[in-house]
Amino acid sequence: MRTWRPDWPCPVAVNLAPLRHGGGDPTFRTDPDGTIWRAVRTPEGDGALRIATEPTAGAVVGTAWGPGADWLLTQLPAMLGAEDDPDGFTPPPVLAEAWRRHQHWRLCRGGRVIESLVPAVIEQKVTGQEAFAGFRMLVRRFGEPAPGPRADLWLPPTPEQIRAIPSWEWLRMHIDPGRSKPLLGAVQRASALEASADADTLDRRLRALPGIGVWTSAEVRARAWGDPDAVSFGDYHVAKNIGWVLTGEEVDDAGLETLLEPWRGHRHRIQRLVELAGLGRPRRGARMAPRTHLPARVDRRRG
Repeated sequence: MRTWRPDWPCPVAVNLAPLRHGGGDPTFRTDPDGTIWRAVRTPEGDGALRIATEPTAGAVVGTAWGPGADWLLTQLPAMLGAEDDPDGFTPPPVLAEAWRRHQHWRLCRGGRVIESLVPAVIEQKVTGQEAFAGFRMLVRRFGEPAPGPRADLWLPPTPEQIRAIPSWEWLRMHIDPGRSKPLLGAVQRASALEASADADTLDRRLRALPGIGVWTSAEVRARAWGDPDAVSFGDYHVAKNIGWVLTGEEVDDAGLETLLEPWRGHRHRIQRLVELAGLGRPRRGARMAPRTHLPARVDRRRG
């Protein structure tokens, strides 16, 4: 167990939110009182972490189980944003009120690259509903229960377990070859990716892999490293939403890069602040329907 007293009013749930992949994420659970549970494959072994807050004492209490318990307790402050430094960041006037309301928010640092890479690849070019369902099925079918007292908390599969998944199982999880193949290639480089010395090195190593581009790299660096400059270029919504908020017009990736240049070094803060404030362009039209990647079934009764 570890009791940590941050030197600022740390919004635990807000800071940890990027590490959760959908409401049904088996590796991330939240109790009605706000207590958060995480299951992590740490460098020292499997672990489960319970994060509770004591607001009157200004404390965060971490309790951990498994061989990775010490690592998780050591990592707890960084996971909650203690290593993030927003000094030098001045938001654009249109986001000044959002920054005031979220002034205690910090970028989390999960500390594990593969933990963030697997769901990021699954989230490529599909709806959130489809991506979260695919990740949930992957964990429940090929992961395992986490150590500790919580029966519904599951560890994600290891790189070795992922490499052993046959092609037809990916289709049953609605994860098409365009995502499963890059994922299989990436986990083969798991050791090198985890050993990256900094965010720039991680970015180069990720983008050297087939099927891993600027979007996936940014998503991983933001979660695993707390990279304040990781912009999700290539996202269907990000450029359009930020452009609309800052200028009143949608922009493409090239326009977004130009627009965010004054905040280089802190560009991810703009992206995340827009998300936290719930800002964006007006939505029109029906939502995209989830797809299926299973072979079509022939209805013999209609022959």
